Amino acid sequence: MANVTWRMKGQWMKNCNCAAGCPCDFNERPTHGHCEGMVGMRIEEGVFGDTDLSGLHWACVYYWPGALHEGNGTIKPILDANASEEQIAALGTILTGQEQVEGTFFHIVSLIISTVLEPELAEFEFEFNLEDRTARFAAPGLFETVTEPIKNPVTGDDHRAQVHLPSGFEYFTAEIAKASVNKGLGEIAYDCPDTHSSLAVVEHTDAGTVPYV
Repeated sequence: MANVTWRMKGQWMKNCNCAAGCPCDFNERPTHGHCEGMVGMRIEEGVFGDTDLSGLHWACVYYWPGALHEGNGTIKPILDANASEEQIAALGTILTGQEQVEGTFFHIVSLIISTVLEPELAEFEFEFNLEDRTARFAAPGLFETVTEPIKNPVTGDDHRAQVHLPSGFEYFTAEIAKASVNKGLGEIAYDCPDTHSSLAVVEHTDAGTVPYV
């Protein structure tokens, strides 16, 4: 149950080690049997109670030994070095599934995590173009990922695909692309180029995900 009203509206990226069109969106097992990668966003507009979150970034690198619903996940939160102490506390509360109703994205993720590594602050590098399916998100020494369009193997032209989840708790519609670079560089280390990328615009709140306007 939430005692604080909050919202985060902005640009969302999830890049993992699966083949393009992540099986998790279809309740299937990960392509390679385990799940590793990153998720994060730039908050265009956001508040946590009276604390403004607009303009901040956050990310998590993660590892699950099997399918996500089987649990035992490990995550490392990475928070914006430009955030104040109040903003850091607010983001930490949200990302660990607190101050929100059951069934929200971060609450569900909190139930399938067994280890939360010590959060770190970072100066993020962030680029995002939803229409072109291009993006870059990096925290030096912690992770780097680059998204580009999927290519038609015959013509070399850009190939566009979307996943639409009418009852989605992470997003409702995502552009599916390729993570040409997808590296974890710190405690959670991985290197899985040419794998799955989801790009979306989202609005998460203490009551759940709402349509982005």
